[in-house]
Amino acid sequence: MPPLIVATQNPGKLKEMQQHLADLPWELQLMPPDLEIEETGTTFRENAILKATQVAKHLGQWAIADDSGLEVMALDGAPGLYSARYGKTDIDRIQRLLTELQGKTDRSAQFVCVIALARPDGSVACQAKGVCPGEILQAPQGEGGFGYDPIFYVPSQQQTFAELSATAKRQISHRGEAIKVLMPQLLALET
Repeated sequence: MPPLIVATQNPGKLKEMQQHLADLPWELQLMPPDLEIEETGTTFRENAILKATQVAKHLGQWAIADDSGLEVMALDGAPGLYSARYGKTDIDRIQRLLTELQGKTDRSAQFVCVIALARPDGSVACQAKGVCPGEILQAPQGEGGFGYDPIFYVPSQQQTFAELSATAKRQISHRGEAIKVLMPQLLALET
């Protein structure tokens, strides 16, 4: 099984990618801890491509990366690219978002994910985007998930991401949607 480097040092993200890509003939591995990629892109797409291509070139191996975040319409798409840096902790990020939404009637939002796969020479083999529409609740609900999951309500499921089972979340999430688009491209690749 050839290695596929996941451009992250987060074991949780590696595990999630392994679940999504279990049917592929690759052994997913974390990128080395001493390798740092600065996310200088201005879009999720640019950052995903930047991470995948830089890791692939540096290691001379196939690499996959994603970039994702929460876009809130009433906040002109914020926190967007800065979703992970919107506060020091998940609680801080949620509280800041709820504070900024006070008095706003439009609570529509979407999680966005772009995934890119790069060849060992650093060229982009394929990419895909996934979106999960929802809305921001007034207060957290549910114990599961992480990040903004307790306040991100999915009307089609009548639950927040934090209330969904891991399987249900994986199927409807922005990352799950991106994987669905990416999978036919991955299966068609000659590795």
